[in-house]
Amino acid sequence: MGIVDTAEYQLTEPWEGLLVAPARGSDVGVLVLAGSSGRMERERARLLAREGVVALTIRWFGGPGQAPGICEVPLETFTAAVDVLQREGARRITILGASKGAEAALLTAVHDPRVDAVVALSPTSRVWCNVGPGRDGERYPYRSSWTWQERALPFVPMDDAWPFPEPPVAVRSWYELSERTFSHRLPAAEIPVEAARAELILVAGGDDAMWPSLPSAEQLAHRRRSTGAAVRLIARHDAGHRPRLPGEHPASASPRFRYGGTPEADALLGEAAWPHILDAIGGRGPLVRTG
Repeated sequence: MGIVDTAEYQLTEPWEGLLVAPARGSDVGVLVLAGSSGRMERERARLLAREGVVALTIRWFGGPGQAPGICEVPLETFTAAVDVLQREGARRITILGASKGAEAALLTAVHDPRVDAVVALSPTSRVWCNVGPGRDGERYPYRSSWTWQERALPFVPMDDAWPFPEPPVAVRSWYELSERTFSHRLPAAEIPVEAARAELILVAGGDDAMWPSLPSAEQLAHRRRSTGAAVRLIARHDAGHRPRLPGEHPASASPRFRYGGTPEADALLGEAAWPHILDAIGGRGPLVRTG
């Protein structure tokens, strides 16, 4: 892949989206998903399109006709995006997601065999409860983040006994407490990545302050390897929740949350992952086991 000229197209149906395509087209497509910010990842989509792939980023909650929060979001939201990429001529399709977007990417690959690769940045290994309200405007009781064919996926709720401190907050320990409190619900909520035909790239920082993404990535990698499936795990123990890919701006500080890591470590993690990401998106031969 090399730097190429691109064109952009704004989408309004079936959701708000931005399609960035090489001027000469491409048979390689990538769906780019943000996490719980709800934004479209325009910078990341443009970065990937300049490498010669058709990149699509969508608003998958909080838009017209969608739940205002990550609550019972249909995985069909993402399979519809795969449809769009196929109509654009993509014969190889990758989903690149970060945080809750990584959760969505992994689950979509489990249910849609058209997904050839998943790049999961700061992933979780299990389905969690809603973040924010559903279509009914209610946050409680906790519900699944996701549905498939109109059925809610099994999930892990949050333990509200966690003492919420003053912001900016590191919520990783809240997730860890909830895993212990609801340990009986973990098996049903595990994401069965061993059932996905997609190649798998996992990128995680050991200093992630939002949730335990590196232990989750290690669990995902173990389950894949136990079935003989290939996986790449790229990690830095000093990086946080928001790895930055080469060419991206540093993530801005948040008044609400602590993400862990440092701008330098997050950039180094993204730099280490970048060639693996490009290999997976482009389908450059079989994956090797690293990490």
